[in-house]
Amino acid sequence: MRHAAHERVDRILCGRMPGVSLGERGRAQAARVAERLSRESLAAIYSSPLERARETAAPISSETGLPVGIAPGLDEIDMGEWTGRSFDELQADPRWRSWNIGRAAGEAPGGERMEAVQRRVLAELEAIRLRHPGRTAAAVSHCDVIKAAVCGVLGLSLDRYHSFEIEPASITSLVLWEGGGKVVALNERCGA
Repeated sequence: MRHAAHERVDRILCGRMPGVSLGERGRAQAARVAERLSRESLAAIYSSPLERARETAAPISSETGLPVGIAPGLDEIDMGEWTGRSFDELQADPRWRSWNIGRAAGEAPGGERMEAVQRRVLAELEAIRLRHPGRTAAAVSHCDVIKAAVCGVLGLSLDRYHSFEIEPASITSLVLWEGGGKVVALNERCGA
């Protein structure tokens, strides 16, 4: 699932910026996600190392009694020199426009290539699958990281990342098996 909302969501490209925590709305969203996931038979909970993801995972842990494992492969994209800039400001940067048109070959200046993001998140999901065969695990991550995973599972080019939404506090459900997988739910909204 995508982490719940923080005060800068949709205004600032936070990337891996430290100190980005959930706001009041985000904490309420995280509680609704936890309530929704309490109906699942979870084997494990994993989170990106970033604070906003861990704060989203915490109520799920409280509801289920499961500890939260930190999974580096779920981490946000390293946005390099764009980290902390407003989206309004980024619109004037031609590299930003190129990044959003061609994610398959895209790279944030001084940051991470999208293909590297996709490789690491798919490897992390595979490791989770192998640790919990035939079971369900929750994984809290970030919008474009989830989009990279979905594109990978569906065999879509990363240039298609904009073809679907991943909103804060939404659940995307994947069924994975050796060598493949499928999407069974996309952007299930748990907290508006």
